[in-house]
Amino acid sequence: MFPFDSSRQTRRRVRRSLDRTTRHVTRELTRSLESTAKAVTRAVTRSTEQAIRETRKATAQSVKQTVRHTEKVVEAALGSTGPDIVRKPPGQFVTVDGLPVHCILRGRGRPVVLVHGNGTMAEDFAICGLIDRLAVRYRVIAIDRPGFGYTARPRHRVWTAQAQAVLLHRVLEQLDVERPLVVGHSWGTIVALALAADGRRPLRGLVLLSGSYFPGHRADAALIAPLAVPGFGDAARALMPAKMSASLATQSFRPVFWPQAVPARFKARFPIEIAAAATQARAVSEDAASMNAAVTGLQRRYPGLTPPVSILAGDADAIVKTSEQSVRLHTTIPGSTLRLLPGLGHMIHYGARLKVERAIDDLMKLR
Repeated sequence: MFPFDSSRQTRRRVRRSLDRTTRHVTRELTRSLESTAKAVTRAVTRSTEQAIRETRKATAQSVKQTVRHTEKVVEAALGSTGPDIVRKPPGQFVTVDGLPVHCILRGRGRPVVLVHGNGTMAEDFAICGLIDRLAVRYRVIAIDRPGFGYTARPRHRVWTAQAQAVLLHRVLEQLDVERPLVVGHSWGTIVALALAADGRRPLRGLVLLSGSYFPGHRADAALIAPLAVPGFGDAARALMPAKMSASLATQSFRPVFWPQAVPARFKARFPIEIAAAATQARAVSEDAASMNAAVTGLQRRYPGLTPPVSILAGDADAIVKTSEQSVRLHTTIPGSTLRLLPGLGHMIHYGARLKVERAIDDLMKLR
């Protein structure tokens, strides 16, 4: 037997061979593991996506069924309360792109357009007496904004202030209205300002009542805004009993009128069954959620507005901080006028209707 000669060269060859074998085995194992992991991941992903699709479909179907069921229950409940609850639209409909827009039309002469706030409708201007008073000397057009009163709010469109201003423009176009004076109350002031800023329709002027013109925090908007979330808001509204919805709507009027009491004529004539319905409740929440975004986009255009602007607000408004909104807007729009009404709240077209009329007459006299 010859002794084994483990020379340095032989050891190197052995190590290189072992290294190559190890690398090869490692590569093959890695490829195999990666291939297996990818296959497992794809299977899990497909399974998860399928489960998500099925869950979404089931949830959407459940929400739709609940909404339909609740709407039928509400309709049955309202229909069973007697003939007095069945209301006929007080105005007529102007169809724009397939959407019938409800408008109250009165009087003759130079046109005055009334745009209501959030949570109410065109009839609000009739109840306070403003429509009849103005119709003696002007042509008055009061519209139900999308989702309010008798105007629907199609879901295929996002109803921003700009979109509502375009709709208003189209309605006035069909009614052959030229150079109107636009009166906006609360959220309606944003639509009026969007129409003026757009510039596609010459305006005689703007009368802005109790508006929010700059981004800020409003407790009422913060509470309502979550109901604007699609699906969640529909389910929440559908699960709320009709009587509870009507009760909550009625209670919401107290802070809106404060420090004045809710007028007896408002209690007697305001269509609470329409205000509490699911469609209007959705419109209220969506407008509340989009308010800050709407005024954020508009505020840089205030200094360039050309129509005369008259601003009115109650200094005891519990909904809008007059000093942060109306007073600030007056300093932003050159040539605007500001009337602060002592001791009055948000609904100044009730508590100071004559002063609102006077502001309209003053702008009508300018040109």
